[in-house]
Amino acid sequence: MHRRRRSGRARRILSWALLAGIAAAPAALAQPLQLPPVVAPPSGDHHVGKVILVELITPDLPAAERFYGGLFGWTFRDIPAGPTKYAEALLDGRAVAGMFQRAIPRGERRQPQWLSFFAVDNVDASEQLAVQHGARLLFGPKSFPDRGREAVLADPQGAVFAILASSSGDPPDFLAERGEWIWSSLITTDPNQAAGFYQTLFHFDVFELPSGPGGQHLLLASSNYARASINSMPPGTTQAHPAWLNYVRVDDAAKMTAKAVALGGRVLVAPHEDRQGGRLALIEDPAGAPFGLLEWAASGIKTVSPR
Repeated sequence: MHRRRRSGRARRILSWALLAGIAAAPAALAQPLQLPPVVAPPSGDHHVGKVILVELITPDLPAAERFYGGLFGWTFRDIPAGPTKYAEALLDGRAVAGMFQRAIPRGERRQPQWLSFFAVDNVDASEQLAVQHGARLLFGPKSFPDRGREAVLADPQGAVFAILASSSGDPPDFLAERGEWIWSSLITTDPNQAAGFYQTLFHFDVFELPSGPGGQHLLLASSNYARASINSMPPGTTQAHPAWLNYVRVDDAAKMTAKAVALGGRVLVAPHEDRQGGRLALIEDPAGAPFGLLEWAASGIKTVSPR
């Protein structure tokens, strides 16, 4: 599920999509909230290192609801949150995402962003371990009654991510349905260093996939499941900021890309074949938050060897 080498123009577009300012999340999370559980009804599943929740930080929640509702058929449930606006996104009644509204102060170069939450058993211990290995704490740790305990960090290269010990358990391991998140990928300046950091934090097995001129492609796995990937920053992206990107499963990346544009989105990387035989695209929503569209290919990961 890695991207192939792209044109110089596409690489420049990606660099603009990943400009610094991603760390808007902590301030958005600062207000006390009655956040919904990750899993309902509760499960007994626990999958350390799995992305179990993705939340959007956006300056215009109603506009985000119109865009993602029109694109994926999501519906929304507003969560009472005092001065902070929060909505739970649903697909056929199943929770698929959360959305925070946070205004971007005038003059600041912060970009709306989807924030990835990785499952952990103990947030405080994981946060301390992350900081010991070069991460920076941005928010928390903080507990929410129905959600669990969470913290937001920046990894040693600056990519922002969250950790969460869900009080309702973790979603089970199964193939995502269309309209659900299917993959997460870190775009970073030093894949080897990043892999070592996340391996220490989440006990991943790390596999190195065949690499070409576009740079390194590393696969992170646990419990015999592929969890995420780490990719080199595309060549020539001198102003890019390392970041996690999340992908939604679709049937036809080209058709969904055209639909996203019709709804006010912008194409960052045009639909193309990925390393596993499917097709993917990178989109920016109307407020500027990047995310991916990914067709699932039935073929598995081949010719990998653990590091």
